[in-house]
Amino acid sequence: MNIDIFKDILVPVIGGLGIFMLGLEFMSNGIQALSVTKMRAFLAKAAGTPVKGVIAGTLITGVIQSSTAMTVMVVGLVNAGVVALRPAISVIMGANIGTTLGNGLIALPLGPLGLILAGVFSLVYCFSKNEKVRNIALACMGFALIFYGLNLMTGGLRPLRNMPEVMDVLSTLQADSYFNLIKCVLIAALVTAMIHSSSATIGIVMGLGAAGILDWTTAVAFSLGADLGTTITSWIASLNLSKNAKRAAYAHISFNIIGVCITVPLFFLSIDVLGWAMQWFGGDPGIPVLVDGKETFPLVPVAVGLFSTFFNVFNTLLLFPFIGVFERVLARVGRTDAEDIEDYSTPKFLDRKLAGDFAKAIPAVQQETARHLQAGAIFLQIARSAKTAPSDPGEHYLATDILSRDIRAYTASLMQEDLPYEQLDLVASLIEEADFTAALTESMHQVARRVKRETFSAQAQAIVDVALNKLDASLRDILPNYGVKEPNMPAGHVSFPEVAELRARTLSLGPNAGAAERGTILALLGSIERAELLIRRIDDERKSVNRQAVLARAAARNQPYQRPTMDEGMIPAPAE
Repeated sequence: MNIDIFKDILVPVIGGLGIFMLGLEFMSNGIQALSVTKMRAFLAKAAGTPVKGVIAGTLITGVIQSSTAMTVMVVGLVNAGVVALRPAISVIMGANIGTTLGNGLIALPLGPLGLILAGVFSLVYCFSKNEKVRNIALACMGFALIFYGLNLMTGGLRPLRNMPEVMDVLSTLQADSYFNLIKCVLIAALVTAMIHSSSATIGIVMGLGAAGILDWTTAVAFSLGADLGTTITSWIASLNLSKNAKRAAYAHISFNIIGVCITVPLFFLSIDVLGWAMQWFGGDPGIPVLVDGKETFPLVPVAVGLFSTFFNVFNTLLLFPFIGVFERVLARVGRTDAEDIEDYSTPKFLDRKLAGDFAKAIPAVQQETARHLQAGAIFLQIARSAKTAPSDPGEHYLATDILSRDIRAYTASLMQEDLPYEQLDLVASLIEEADFTAALTESMHQVARRVKRETFSAQAQAIVDVALNKLDASLRDILPNYGVKEPNMPAGHVSFPEVAELRARTLSLGPNAGAAERGTILALLGSIERAELLIRRIDDERKSVNRQAVLARAAARNQPYQRPTMDEGMIPAPAE
């Protein structure tokens, strides 16, 4: 049999692989354009507990059809502080299950219809003016191209069976022993790591299996390696992100590595179970079917899809009880003393159950706002390079910004139309205070950032130290338990120079400081001046409403009326 390697093998295999991966990209992009913002918001709300995290990860990945995109999204949300490490681990577990839906769909024998369906949806995409319709058409076009690409690859790989040289090489890739099984797993992991898509690797394996190039047991072994190799993308995505984001990526890696290590010793037993289960899905995947006079193995993709689903579900069920252990172990990875500081990205006092009780919800907001102020004051510790302070002012500011948004959202939710005017006025005052606190925190972040970025001479450092102490002392007006320790001296004995005086000192440094140093100090003094203005504004806002009196009246309204008794000192009226 004469085989034209270029026309009969290279063209359909390379073209089919390209069309297959393009289809994956189109489908993922179309679905994400339609719903990724909603999916991200849903994930941030839904991933509150490990069980909810697994369900959310499964559902969202099942929709967007990309565990890679899902895992990268989770790593990004962890980096932003929206999702904590514990629920993130459970979401990643769910993502591994959700992606198996796509593997099952790929196994469907829809290849011949792929091209015509892709053509129909591409016409819709080209001529439609509605963006939503275009995104739907893009997703459907990608879905159709997946099948057409897989069909091309299968046809192009089939002639390899008639080439002894190729079969001799591929005969070494037989999962007939544990050594060869591990070799197949590692090769598949390497291929997946290079192309960043477990779905693409599994698609290639399905094509090789359907063409009879790989026996179905070996094809299943390759799918196991694809689950291992897909972890590389989440790791790459986390390289320049926060430590918690890196830990989420490490969770994905360790989760899949542990699963593979557990499954490999049980592989041949699971193959026997899979062979038995295949009787409900068409029969023995190793029996060829004649199509146009050529042998093909259409049940191999089905077996691969089933095994991939079984592996990820089994892995999740097995490791789910140990999510707490994962979190504790990963929390120690790369940990420093600075990380023992309180996590300010998560509210501590804003209990949704209190939102319906005005007298209890308002004190909760006040406590959380005070906590936000404490978080802002930590920027002074960062500026002084304290050992217990966070090393990255930007990361700490991100945490305070998330807390600020939560405070504003919670406080705004208290503004119900049926509230008395004085209570509405109090809520408005708290919203303004929260806004001023956020602005103050931003100014203090600028203070820390400017100090950390510059190396000062001794004379310039002296001015910086006085400026920081001045701001620290000013904070005591609104945060009595923080700042420079009160000196044991008469009131008013210790005073700090005004910003104008510090500015004059900076300008007169002359040769004792470079231009960059003086510029940094001047900018620093501007941030301190704004911070002090905001401190006074917060103090005035607190005094603008008699908060205690409003709360006392609100609490009195919530108390049920009780008839006084004789024991409480009530004097009975004389009988007439």
